[in-house]
Amino acid sequence: MRVKLDPRLTKRLLQMPESGMGYQRVDLRLSDGRELKNVLAFNAEEVELPSDCVRAKIKDIHLHAV
Repeated sequence: MRVKLDPRLTKRLLQMPESGMGYQRVDLRLSDGRELKNVLAFNAEEVELPSDCVRAKIKDIHLHAV
């Protein structure tokens, strides 16, 4: 499910290079302690999350290391 990013996270992503046309591969740390690797972020505005993670707040975001 796609989730809109907080403006502060969008701002961070806009300063990072794209992985491809209009998307970035990112790693996320959620407020409940879970970490998600290799998540797609679209246009630095939305991320594609599994349905069981949709309610958790995104605490931090970094580009996925290949």
